[in-house]
Amino acid sequence: MSLLTLSLKRGRAWAGSKDFFLSVLNSTSTKREAKSYLSRFTPFKKRKPDPTQGAPRHTQELNPSYYDSARVNRPGVNLGSFYVPSTAIDQIPVFSQQPRKDSATTDIAEPLHIALVKIRAPQSLDDTTLQGIGHTLSQLGRLGLRSAVVIDCDNRLEVGSAQQGRDDRRHLATEQADRVVAAIESNGGAPARRLDNSIELAPLHDRLIPTVSIRGEARVTFRKLLLAPLRRGVIPVILPVGYTSGSQEAIAVCPDDVVLALTREFAGIQTTSLPHEDISIVAQRIESLQKQISVDKLIILDPLGGIPSTDRRNRAHVFINMEQEFDEIKQELLGNDPKKIDQVDQQIESPKIDSLLSELGASNPFTRFAETELVSIPTATSNNQLSNNSSLPPTIKLHLRNLQLIQRNLALLPPTSSALLTTPEEAANSGRPLATSYQTPGVGTRRQRNPLIHNLLTDKPAISSSLPLGRLGSHPNTDPTSNQSPVVPTTFAKRGMPVTILPDPRVNAWRSPAPSDRRLKLSDARIDLPRLIHLIEDSFNRKIDIEHYLNRVNDRLAGVIIAGEYEGGALLTWETPPGVPDDGSELSRRRMVPYLDKFAVLKRSQGAGGVADIVFKAMVRDCFPEGVAWRSRRDNPVNKWYFERARGTWKLPNTNWTMFWTTEGLVQDQQRYLDYEGVCRAVEPSWADNKAVVD
Repeated sequence: MSLLTLSLKRGRAWAGSKDFFLSVLNSTSTKREAKSYLSRFTPFKKRKPDPTQGAPRHTQELNPSYYDSARVNRPGVNLGSFYVPSTAIDQIPVFSQQPRKDSATTDIAEPLHIALVKIRAPQSLDDTTLQGIGHTLSQLGRLGLRSAVVIDCDNRLEVGSAQQGRDDRRHLATEQADRVVAAIESNGGAPARRLDNSIELAPLHDRLIPTVSIRGEARVTFRKLLLAPLRRGVIPVILPVGYTSGSQEAIAVCPDDVVLALTREFAGIQTTSLPHEDISIVAQRIESLQKQISVDKLIILDPLGGIPSTDRRNRAHVFINMEQEFDEIKQELLGNDPKKIDQVDQQIESPKIDSLLSELGASNPFTRFAETELVSIPTATSNNQLSNNSSLPPTIKLHLRNLQLIQRNLALLPPTSSALLTTPEEAANSGRPLATSYQTPGVGTRRQRNPLIHNLLTDKPAISSSLPLGRLGSHPNTDPTSNQSPVVPTTFAKRGMPVTILPDPRVNAWRSPAPSDRRLKLSDARIDLPRLIHLIEDSFNRKIDIEHYLNRVNDRLAGVIIAGEYEGGALLTWETPPGVPDDGSELSRRRMVPYLDKFAVLKRSQGAGGVADIVFKAMVRDCFPEGVAWRSRRDNPVNKWYFERARGTWKLPNTNWTMFWTTEGLVQDQQRYLDYEGVCRAVEPSWADNKAVVD
C-alpha cells in the first residue's frame, strides 16, 4: 500500500470521525439526557465473585499460583491438565441438605439494542440520499444501537405501482435491497447483508398449537439468522418476501407484516408452547429471550414525512402519545367523517375471535386470554384492504398505514420503546449546515440536527410538542439567523400514558361556572386525593397544608388533569380578581380568570418521557384553548421551560413572582390584563412550611 493511499484512507477516516462527533455534539443533549443515555447503553458487566466462596473455578484454572500451595511432588514431565480439577469430579453428587453454590463468575451481557428501520420507496431516492442514510445507520451503530432494515417498495403515489406483478415486486425489492446494502457499506460504513429467507408464512388454519402471535401471518424462520449478523455489527437488509411452510413457495409479504414479525420475535413473544407445558416455564423462556434483545426504536423513513397535523398548518405532529391520541389522529386524517371512520375501523379490525380460537383456547381460560387479549395484530389481508380502499386519497392511506404500524409495534414493546417517522432526506443529513439560498462570508451557520441521532441521545423529539406555533418557524427552510426553531417533518411517538381530564372537555367545554352548575371537588371519587397530594409534594419538594389548600380551591376548581398513574398533573381554577364580588353574576363570571394553580411532575419523570409536555398540551389544547394564566417564583429553574410556552410574561413589581399567560392579545385588553395581574398577586400559597413571606 502506497503512502498516498494510506494518507487518503486516514483522511477519510478523520473526516468521518469529525462528522460523527459533530453530529453527536450538535444534538445538544443535556447532562440529564446524557446520563439517561449512558444508563441505557452500558457496556458488558461482570458479576463479582463472592469472596466467601473461594476462588472461582475458571479463575483457578487461569491462575497457576492457585495450585502452588496444593502442589505435590510431581515427576519432571509435563502432565498437562492431569492435576487440574476436572468438571466431572467437581460435579460429583454429595450429601448436602443445602444446594451447592456455584461460585464461578458469570458475564451479565447487556441486551442487544436494536432499531427496526423501514425504508419506503427507496427506488425514488438518489444514491446520495441512500448513502447519507447508510452513514447515519452506521453512526447509530457506533452509539450502541444496531439496525435491522426492511425494504418497502410500495409507492402508491406513482401511477401503475399498484398493478405490479408479484415477480416484478420481488425483482424491484431485491434490486433496492442491494442498493441499500451498497449505500450502507460506502465510505467505510458498517457492513451490511441482504436477507431474503428469514420470513415464513404460516396460515392460520395450519396452526395446531396456539401461539401468542396467532393473528400474525408472517413470522421469523430462524432467529439466529438475524441475531448472528447483528451481534457482529452487520446490518441485515430484509426483503418483504416469505416462504410458505408447506411448499416453500416465495410470496411477496406486506412490509408492515415483516416489521411486526420482527417485533414479535425480538420482543420474545413469538414462542410456541406445548399444551402440557407449565406456564411458569413458558414465562421463564420468554423472559430469557427478552433479556437478550431490547427493541428500542421503530424508525420509518417515508418520503411523506411525519403524520400531518391540522393544528400546525401543513406541519407534522411533533409528538404522539398513542394511549391518548391514536383515535383522535386517525379521525383527524379521515376528516372526522363518521362514514369513513366506520369503514376504516371495519377493514382494520381483527377477524372474529371465536373463529381463531384453537380447541385448547376454547377450553382453557388462560390460553383464550393469550389468544384474544395479548395480541391485536391484523393479517396482511386487512392491511391490503386498507391500502386498496379507493375512497381514500393515496397520501391518507399511507399516513394511516404508518400510524397503525407505529401503534401496533409499540403495543408489543416496553413503554420505554419509541418510534420515529421522518423523511429520508432528514435521516441522511448527518449534521450538515442548513441549506440556504445565500451564504454570508465569514458568518457561520447552525448545523442541522439529525433527528435519528438526536432522538437516540435524548429520547425526545427535536422540538417540544407543547411549544406555541409562533415558536416553530414559518417554513421548513427556516432562516438560520432566526431565533425560531427549524421545522422538520418528523413525528416522534411513544405508547405513552392515558390522560384523564375531569370534567371531560369533549362532553362539555370548560367555562366559568354559574351558581346552578355542579362544581367538581377534590373529594370526588374519581380523584385519588392521597396520590394527588403526593404528586404535588414530590414535584415541589415541599409539604402542603392540605386543609388550607382544600378550603381554598374546592369552591373554585375548574378541573384536574392526570397523566398516567399520577406521574404528572395540573389543577386549574376559576379565580375572581380582587374587588370583584364572587356572587355568580354575569359580570363576575365574565371577569373570572382561568388560572393554573398547580403544575406537577414526579421527580423521576421530570425531563424524560414527555410527561410535562403531555399535561401542558392537554391544558392549552383541550381545557383552556382561549388562554390561561399562572405564576412562578423568579428563581424557579422551570421558568425557562415556561418562557418558551407562554405568549407573554411579566415580572410583578415588588414581588418574587413572574406572571405567565397563553391568552392571545392580553396586553391590548387593559382590564383583562389587570385582572390577570391582580389574581397572580392575590393567590395565597398553601405550603405547610410557612415560607410564603419570601414571595
